[in-house]
Amino acid sequence: MTEVVGLLQRLIRLDTTNPPGNETAAAELLREYLEAAGVECALHARVPERANLVARIRGTGDGPSLALLSHTDVVLADAAEWERDPFGGELAGEEVWGRGALDMKGEVAASAVALATLARAGWRGSGDLIFVAAADEEVGDGFGLQWLVEARPDAVRADFSLNEGAGDRVELGGRVLYLCATAEKMSSPFLLRVHGRSGHASMPSIGDNALVKAGPLVARLGAFDVEPQLIPEVEGFLTALLGAVPPATDALARARSIAPLAGELIEPLLGMTVSPTRARASDKRNVIPALCEITVDVRLLPGQTPEEAEAALRAWLGDGDYELVNTERQGGTRSPIGGPLWDAVEAFVEEEEPGARPAPICVAGFTDSHWLREAFGTVAYGFFPSRALDSETAARLIHSANERVPVSDLELGVRFFQHAARSVCA
Repeated sequence: MTEVVGLLQRLIRLDTTNPPGNETAAAELLREYLEAAGVECALHARVPERANLVARIRGTGDGPSLALLSHTDVVLADAAEWERDPFGGELAGEEVWGRGALDMKGEVAASAVALATLARAGWRGSGDLIFVAAADEEVGDGFGLQWLVEARPDAVRADFSLNEGAGDRVELGGRVLYLCATAEKMSSPFLLRVHGRSGHASMPSIGDNALVKAGPLVARLGAFDVEPQLIPEVEGFLTALLGAVPPATDALARARSIAPLAGELIEPLLGMTVSPTRARASDKRNVIPALCEITVDVRLLPGQTPEEAEAALRAWLGDGDYELVNTERQGGTRSPIGGPLWDAVEAFVEEEEPGARPAPICVAGFTDSHWLREAFGTVAYGFFPSRALDSETAARLIHSANERVPVSDLELGVRFFQHAARSVCA
């Protein structure tokens, strides 16, 4: 059994389902493991049971710092849906099974092992190598990285950062690409409030049913469409895929002509997306609702604002007896494509698989990386290389039953983090 497999098994066996989290158990396990290798460690916690681990190999000078960013909480796992114990951490063949194997205790373990092996070898860069195993990424109630950048910025400030979000090996049209997430969309949900007049449901004509009035608006939102535009990340992906950048109106068709997966990757990145997801109206069966609230999941391209989104939604819906209220704004950041961190990714890909190349991509959702970008201007990428498990299978396993990760991908991740530390912190 390799070192990274053993550590991942121990992490999976700690139930850090969020809520409630209880990530301190994982933070203490990682501290014990890393301190045994001579790595400086500290726990930082807003509340005792939800600690974040920050570990560091201090640099010898004032060179650039690199943070290996991860989270230790996981989503709920219903054991009845699984073929194996979701918190058993079983090694079955060449795969480690369990909740968090992909999202993202596998990357936690690979980061920790990379740090430990570098420390044992006596390696030190010119700049600091930092490992952050944060709490509360899955829910985001303010116990994890958001809290750290506000309460302990000295502990997590970094020039560069690596996190989850991409790293998949994809073969498209005869080209081998490793996806590297250099940006993420903004989550900017809205509430659509439709007004009517209440009444007894046995006499429908005396009321003005807000739920019925909401129906056509929901259908309209379900058909939302925008003029496609090409952001830098999609242009970079298309250049790697096609060798050239087609017009925005042709981009989706050109990508699909190469492979369906190529179209799936860029389709949500050609504009803001709109998805009605929840409805709330009357609390009683026999009362005609005077108010219907529709939750609308809206994702914006980096650089777009909720104000622009509201204007687009109102133009699409037209006039009516409704309100639109933006309830949140999170993410929507990007880092430049190029520079020391990109060079490190590119060199590693070429070394591991000659002829392959990295391709930038924008995460359709968002990750914890935006906290570092916003707080410190960190150049943050999502890149944890994976080639044994194809991206489509991985997408079906994350947050689902039978989550598992190949041992070879864990070992690939360890090699990459060691390479990135030597390249960036030097």
